[in-house]
Amino acid sequence: MKNIGVYILESRKNYRYYIGSTDNLNRRLKEHNAGRVFSTSKTRPLFLKAFIVCDNLAEARSSEYRLKKYKRRDIVEKAIKDLIFPWEF
Repeated sequence: MKNIGVYILESRKNYRYYIGSTDNLNRRLKEHNAGRVFSTSKTRPLFLKAFIVCDNLAEARSSEYRLKKYKRRDIVEKAIKDLIFPWEF
C-alpha cells in the first residue's frame, strides 16, 4: 500500500476536521498527537478518519489544498465516506 496521500483527522476535543498530506502517514499521526503540529496541538487527541492515496506528493499537496478550499463539513464527510475526492464524484 502506498503511504502518499491526503489524510483527514478528527479531534475528539472539538470534533473538527483537520486535512493534511504526507508521504509517511504513521510519522505524521505521531507528530499530530504528540503536539508538534501547531494547528492541532490544542485539539488532541486526533483520530484518523480517512486516507486517500495519491500517486505522488505533489498531487497530494494540490489535492489537500483543493479540499481545504471547499470549507464545508458535508463535502469533507462525503470524502471520508467514499474515500475519493469530491471532484471525482
